[in-house]
Amino acid sequence: MQPTPDFCCPCGGFLGWKQIRLGGKSLSRSYSDLRGLNQLHSRWAWESTPPVAEPSSQTLQVPEQKQVVVEEKPKPVPGTSRLEKVPPEVLDQIISLLALDVPPNGYTPRNVDLISCLLTSKTLHAATLSVLYRNMTFPHSIIFSKALNHISRYPALGTLVRRLDFSHFTSVGLGRTKQMNSEIQNLTSKTLLQCLELLPNLRECLLQEHVEGDLSMEVIRKLFTGLPNLFAVDFCGCSTQSFSGLFLEALTSGPGLPAALPNLRRVSLHECSSLPSVAFEILLPRLVNLTHLDLTHTQVGEDALFSIPKTAQITHLSLSRCSRLRGPKVVEFLTTHPAVSDSLVFLNLMTDPTRSRLLEEEDVSALLPHLPASLCSLNLGGAKVTSAHTKALVPLTKHLEELGLSSCELSGQDLNQFFVPPRPATGAESAPPTPIDSLPPTPLEAVPPTPAEEWVPHTLRYLDLNKAPQLTIGTVFNPNACVILSQQTYPLQVIEFSDKLIAPLRERARNAKTSPGWTVRELGRRGWYVRDPTSVPNYALDDGSRDWKMGARWWGMRKIPVAVGDVGGIYGHYMFKK
Repeated sequence: MQPTPDFCCPCGGFLGWKQIRLGGKSLSRSYSDLRGLNQLHSRWAWESTPPVAEPSSQTLQVPEQKQVVVEEKPKPVPGTSRLEKVPPEVLDQIISLLALDVPPNGYTPRNVDLISCLLTSKTLHAATLSVLYRNMTFPHSIIFSKALNHISRYPALGTLVRRLDFSHFTSVGLGRTKQMNSEIQNLTSKTLLQCLELLPNLRECLLQEHVEGDLSMEVIRKLFTGLPNLFAVDFCGCSTQSFSGLFLEALTSGPGLPAALPNLRRVSLHECSSLPSVAFEILLPRLVNLTHLDLTHTQVGEDALFSIPKTAQITHLSLSRCSRLRGPKVVEFLTTHPAVSDSLVFLNLMTDPTRSRLLEEEDVSALLPHLPASLCSLNLGGAKVTSAHTKALVPLTKHLEELGLSSCELSGQDLNQFFVPPRPATGAESAPPTPIDSLPPTPLEAVPPTPAEEWVPHTLRYLDLNKAPQLTIGTVFNPNACVILSQQTYPLQVIEFSDKLIAPLRERARNAKTSPGWTVRELGRRGWYVRDPTSVPNYALDDGSRDWKMGARWWGMRKIPVAVGDVGGIYGHYMFKK
């Protein structure tokens, strides 16, 4: 054995102190770890300070500077640091910023920062546990099985869970077939029921079509009657006949549902197309405190809508593509029922006019004047909207941020009335709207009082003009015919077009040397023309987040969220891609 050298220095292949392994264990985490290995010397050889030369008689004498000795403060006693003395509710909010509800993908570790907080101190450990187990997201069955085993071993952890999220769940990418997953028995109706039994304080349960085969009658009944704190449930895309049979059986078998479900406030049956109408007639009258209701593409009937209790205060409602509903009855419900007449914030009535049209021209005329001022998002896609409705639409643009007018019969001049004030009257009639840039400058003293002076700017951020027959490339880019792409339409940010317009707009953006201030964005089946923020530098950047969107940041969502959080997985598909 050769003696240990008393000198060492980094070689040419030195990668840094943190890349050196200590005793074959973990990597070095600091410079002091390596210093502890150097037992022969208290310092590295190359850190020696050069000797100070003695001043000669010809050298200017410089007075010695006094060395400032900084006294190190003693470390606080464990449990008494400033962070640990923060009130628990404040500490909970701070640690919540480290949580990741949506994993990067289904296979890499997540919440590494939370794990570090668990190992810091007893105080942070207790505060971090509630954040770590508050929202449980399962991208595949392996994680669900591990979580179930851990909670079964430590039941106290189940009392911390508030959300059970399967919106990102999928078996794609695991190399397994549906039969293999059923044989593995990680996620089944039995294990799912066992999990619900361990979560007495569950408040939100987010399910979807990829887990509908694991929903038994007992699981559905547990959600409605066995969890007293549950206020949000989502069955997005569960459309098989077996699910519908189990759902109806859970509502009618045994003692049945109680007369009222006061805690259940947010219900999404988005794309549950096979549920019979009787299921809605049983469920909806019991939702006395309902606030969010998504019935997109279901068989809900008019009697079920009018059976909603008057005590409900619905803010988010979607009746899109409900083929059993008739326009006059829907208008009567929206304008007279106390649950929706004054509280709506989000309303989706979009239909496909090639299959069935919900609102005819007279229905639109009867509905528009009675819509509440609280409304921020309105989708009338597929309705018979014509130029005769323009005057009734203009007041809505003063408080709406989203307006869906797909398949509308509006011209460019009709759309201009949303953004441009009318010209001053010169006679018995007023001239048609003209872009502000083309108006000649006139002294204010010479302009008589006109309605244009009372003009209130619009608040639209998103406008859906998909399949509008009177809009062409020539119309959109002609400032004399349509001002929709000009800067005076700001804060309008997003315009949704059909592929018939998106395709030439995409080619135009590729071939144009200068950008018109707008760019094309596509996702799934949908395409948008988006304003470039650099084209309006004088305005603050708007990231699109709103309280009523509940975590979504993009415009034009078509599925109502029932929980506040990042949008992804199958929910993102139904919300923005389909």
